Amino acid sequence: MHSRASRSITGCPLHHKEEDAKDVVKLVLGLIATISALVMSLLIATAHTAYVTQESEVQALGVHIVQFDRVMASYGPDAAEARAIFRHLVAARLERAWLNSGGARQGPGVTHEKDEGLIERVVNLQPATDSQRFAKSRALQLLTDIGDARQLLYEQAGGSISWPFLVVLVFWLVVLFVGFGFLTRSNGTVLVALFVGSLSVAGAIFLVLDMNQPFSGLMHISNAPIRMALEAISQ
Repeated sequence: MHSRASRSITGCPLHHKEEDAKDVVKLVLGLIATISALVMSLLIATAHTAYVTQESEVQALGVHIVQFDRVMASYGPDAAEARAIFRHLVAARLERAWLNSGGARQGPGVTHEKDEGLIERVVNLQPATDSQRFAKSRALQLLTDIGDARQLLYEQAGGSISWPFLVVLVFWLVVLFVGFGFLTRSNGTVLVALFVGSLSVAGAIFLVLDMNQPFSGLMHISNAPIRMALEAISQ
């Protein structure tokens, strides 16, 4: 009888819920909450910065694509074949840069031979005037920039979030909500509050994970800059 009386309704020994014990638990939970908030804000900031950077790189890539085509057009009829190959490569890259229907991301070497063929054709151009020499030099520079940007985007597609960070953060959050439940009596209001809080935290983690997949997530980077560039060079 005494053993039963020494326990609360939740089955927890009463001396575990004395004021001193509660004060210690509150201090620990406050520390965990502060650390969790800092880590979560860091993860969100990191994911958002990487997402915005990659979005800017895609836009810059679209600009370089149009510039290359315009430079080749200014070179003259001798560059027509190189322009045609370039348009085909852009169309192929547009399909492979984002996830295909099967969900498998293609590597950067899928059209490697055609890339080399395009570079070879530009290198083999025989400029007869200063403007053609400038166009050839500029075209080779743009091809280098496009190749570097494409490789960089491919390397960044794997995400920038540290998984150990995320695992530790989830553990802290679990401890935090368990502690909240320990300090309060279970009733409808408490359950709703804990549900809303956990849903908010889950939403924040979802945003971090989604921005960590820039080409396949729900908020994936738009391919509009590349698509518009392809339309521009196809005219």
